[in-house]
Amino acid sequence: MGAEKRKSDYLLSLIREGKRLTLGQQLRLTVYLSVPAIMAQVSSIAMQYIDASMVGSLGANAAASIGLVSTTTWLFWGLCAAAATGFSVQVAHRIGAGDFAGARKVLRQSITATLAFGFLLAAAGVAISGALPGWLGGDEAIRSDASLYFRIFSLFLPALQLNFLAGGMLRCSGNMRVPSILNVMMCVLDVVFNFFLIFHTRQVHLSGMELTIPGAGLGVEGAALGTVLAELVTAGGMMWYLCRRSPMLKLSGERGRFLPRRNTLRKAVRISLPMGFEHIAICGAQIMTTVIVAPLGIVAIAANSFAIIAESLCYMPGYGISEAATTLVGQSIGAVRTRLLKRFANITVLSGMVIMGVMGALMYAAAPQIIGVMTPVEEIRTLGTEILRIEAFAEPMFAASIVAYGVFVGVGKTFVPSLMNFGSIWGVRLTLAALLAPAMGLRGVWLAMCIELCFRGAIFLVRLWRGRWISKL
Repeated sequence: MGAEKRKSDYLLSLIREGKRLTLGQQLRLTVYLSVPAIMAQVSSIAMQYIDASMVGSLGANAAASIGLVSTTTWLFWGLCAAAATGFSVQVAHRIGAGDFAGARKVLRQSITATLAFGFLLAAAGVAISGALPGWLGGDEAIRSDASLYFRIFSLFLPALQLNFLAGGMLRCSGNMRVPSILNVMMCVLDVVFNFFLIFHTRQVHLSGMELTIPGAGLGVEGAALGTVLAELVTAGGMMWYLCRRSPMLKLSGERGRFLPRRNTLRKAVRISLPMGFEHIAICGAQIMTTVIVAPLGIVAIAANSFAIIAESLCYMPGYGISEAATTLVGQSIGAVRTRLLKRFANITVLSGMVIMGVMGALMYAAAPQIIGVMTPVEEIRTLGTEILRIEAFAEPMFAASIVAYGVFVGVGKTFVPSLMNFGSIWGVRLTLAALLAPAMGLRGVWLAMCIELCFRGAIFLVRLWRGRWISKL
């Protein structure tokens, strides 16, 4: 890992210095940055997989209570990520231009701005937590647990915001290794905290000995606490490394302004605002999908939730490569290297499509085992397996949209891609889901999703390869 970091640092320096990179070097740099980013993405979704698996053992109601609010938690996650990206892309451009002092100035201002935004989101989340399960059409039996889970999640949003900010800043500087390691650690901590918080004190027989394992027996509440505590510890470690150890961005021994400047905020808003509205639109559509699924019953809600989490393990590599694309393209544009930018765009998009195509095939074959880990309820397992196999066919085109979007974020052009995501998911997915659900149930909802993802990937490829977005740089 250390040798790969030195190689990636050297190759990134060639971008800043305007030196030639061979095709082999471009491919290696893409791999060096993508692999740790993929690990970080997979570990983050693994936390949800862990929560679902542990809570799923408590029964369908407990699983459905988390599944009911999952799309809303993703909405808040997306808003935190969008706020952080508005500043981290600016840092990537400054680093690409060799302006490290300017990059640190943006970092200082971003800490204040995003932390304030995180507290506003937390207040909003707590305020709506009581009514949210009812708005989503959840069964009366699961509303209390769903409300409690979302309230705890909301209280810790400032820590999640700092985690996103620090991770984004490190990745845009070319450091994928530290965020990856810390996110894996967060996953391990989530397992440990959940182990003691979800279940009651119990007796375990091991090698002929009887051991007493202490437990708080908090159920769904314990799952929420385990996740947010893991996020809190990770955010502390991420911010410490960023501000104290990062070679390019550390703030120790340097004075500067933490109050955001108008110009920095304006650029951040120009990048973040379309992304924020896009997340609202997409997650709003996902919430509408939840409203469509909720009347289908608790089994459908639980199967839908488990399948979404399981599919996430398949598309997280795409998001990891997308982060690498944002870094590579962002530093290339900062160094004013348009030809190199185009090459990195094509390399990352095609790599994502190949990898997620393979992941889709594996997901189709292993769907019964993947869903089976999360629930012992046979009816949920059968339905979850069927809908997961429908989605497997969309993975390559889904990858095209994910990674191409990362390319557009790297150049700071987020408005049109956000409109494309909005139009695709609201105009295609929801319309088809509403038409197919009455006749096909949950299977119809997931068929609509599969068709929409293929359509979305196609329009992103058309925009990427036509190249008009480059002429506007």
